Amino acid sequence: MTLRTTLLYLTFLFAFVVPCRAGFILIPMDEATQQNHLKAYGITYWAIDKQYKVSWLLNYRGGSFLMPDASEIRKECQIRGVSFEPMTDEATNTILLEISSPSQNMEAVALEKAPKIAVYTPRGKQPWDDAVTLVLTYAEIPFTPIYDEEVLSDQLLLYDWLHLHHEDFSGQYGKFYNQFKNAPWYIEEKKRAEELATKLGYAKVSEEKRAVAKKIRDFVIGGGFMFAMCSATDSFDIALSADGVDICEPMFDGDASEGNYQTKIDYTKTFAFKDYTLERNPTVYEFSDIDMTMKRAALPMEKDYFTLMDYSAKWDPIPTMLCQNHTQLIKGFMGQTTAFARDFVKTNVLVMGECLLNGEARYIHGEKGKGMFTFYGGHDPEDYRHQVGDPPTVLDLHPNSPGYRLILNNVLFPAAKKKKQKT
Repeated sequence: MTLRTTLLYLTFLFAFVVPCRAGFILIPMDEATQQNHLKAYGITYWAIDKQYKVSWLLNYRGGSFLMPDASEIRKECQIRGVSFEPMTDEATNTILLEISSPSQNMEAVALEKAPKIAVYTPRGKQPWDDAVTLVLTYAEIPFTPIYDEEVLSDQLLLYDWLHLHHEDFSGQYGKFYNQFKNAPWYIEEKKRAEELATKLGYAKVSEEKRAVAKKIRDFVIGGGFMFAMCSATDSFDIALSADGVDICEPMFDGDASEGNYQTKIDYTKTFAFKDYTLERNPTVYEFSDIDMTMKRAALPMEKDYFTLMDYSAKWDPIPTMLCQNHTQLIKGFMGQTTAFARDFVKTNVLVMGECLLNGEARYIHGEKGKGMFTFYGGHDPEDYRHQVGDPPTVLDLHPNSPGYRLILNNVLFPAAKKKKQKT
């Protein structure tokens, strides 16, 4: 082949190849295509943190992600086992046109800034003690563990998103007294909590925990995003509503609770719940009648599912983001606080996931001041009845978990470009 012929051949080849070169990468999030949904969130967070322009395609193939085609993104997807599809500019434009159509319940939302994440968790807790810590670690999304000292010294101002470990903000040590009062781990945790409260200048653990809850409240009011699961949900609201009221019995704080303290509960101070009645018996493993755990004995595991609500992506992008999934039917799972009685959820709080068989709310969201919160009932989406001392969930066995996807939706949500809500 002569030099001239070679040049003509290369010119022809270049003219043919360039228009077909991929300009974007689609990370599909539908059920059939994505081999690891959970790590796909980690890739997306990583790309945002690297200053790539990323879009969340709401309701398009399970809530897929679109980002520029770059060799390092492809490499990262291959390393982490995340499925991706190279897209030409023409194919990408076709998708975006489809999404923008008024007839389609879809929307493209820009993800602009990787949120700084804090996880409120006691010292020494293992990642598998908490589903959020576990999935953040698995997805390779960076976070900073913090606890009472950091919260009370106003270090929450350094973060955009806060998760509350399965804490008991009421100061009753999780109501584990009856079953575990003689267990070495319970005795040690109680001792550590009392020492920390004293160090921080509080006479009682309940008073110190209430102060922490109020700092977290202020973080949300000021524009922060808070996510809580299991007992951190209802005990947080209970602590706020019992501000200045002693609801703890002697085995928890050394003195008797106030007489008739139920009448002193102030529901106007709570985030999500109203009109609940506290459980006075210290031997009952329950905080109040908010939780549905004791009321759902007739619901067998094989029928325990909850349904995600369907929202307008163009008119209600916030709940739409939080509900992105490859299925609307999610397996239920137990916890100290498994689900929330619908009658005790405030009317201005969205119920985004519910079990119709017994009328319980599983996944709720609301606004407080300039910020937002999401409460998710249950302990571990892939461990139906997690017990103290159980082995950790291995997420490599559940890379497509719909229940864990709801957690990661909340992690990415603060990265979204904020648009004025349509009215």
